[in-house]
Amino acid sequence: MVASDSLPEVFRASDEDRDGVIRMLRDGSAEGRLSQETFLARVDRALRAKSAEELAHLHEDLPDPPRRIPLRDRVAGWRATIAAAVRSARPAPAMRELALPRGPRTVFTIGRSPDCDLPLGDPTVSWLHAELRRTGDDWVLADLGSLNGTRVNGWRANSGFTVRAGDCVRFGRAVFRLVGRW
Repeated sequence: MVASDSLPEVFRASDEDRDGVIRMLRDGSAEGRLSQETFLARVDRALRAKSAEELAHLHEDLPDPPRRIPLRDRVAGWRATIAAAVRSARPAPAMRELALPRGPRTVFTIGRSPDCDLPLGDPTVSWLHAELRRTGDDWVLADLGSLNGTRVNGWRANSGFTVRAGDCVRFGRAVFRLVGRW
């Protein structure tokens, strides 16, 4: 029988293994996951380690390195953050008042056309956008197939929506608060 101390050590630590562990320890120290004193003590132990198992114990308790986010993703995140800050810093557009008309007329057109009864210069308003029609004592606002729609208090006013003073109406992006008669 051969003596156990004469057998070659199968799991002997190689120089490449030592260099790899020292590299991991160096990176951990540079990223703040390992103190300077701990780094120096573990490098010393790595240089004296006799087995791969001893080397493995030197870095197994290190926290995972922080996830590296590609620069293009970080820049996209910064842009989104800046855009959101700019949007939130911008004051909300002042809501203009739109008076419900008086008189004998019962139908009024609203749009970008100068021929409309209420011409609006906003580019999101269609040429002939909506119609305001009196039915008895009520007013009905109807969209005339506009591209950007007509809304009353957030609801679509496609075929018609009864409106009254205090309602919020939107033609495209043009927003108005309805007030009493002219």
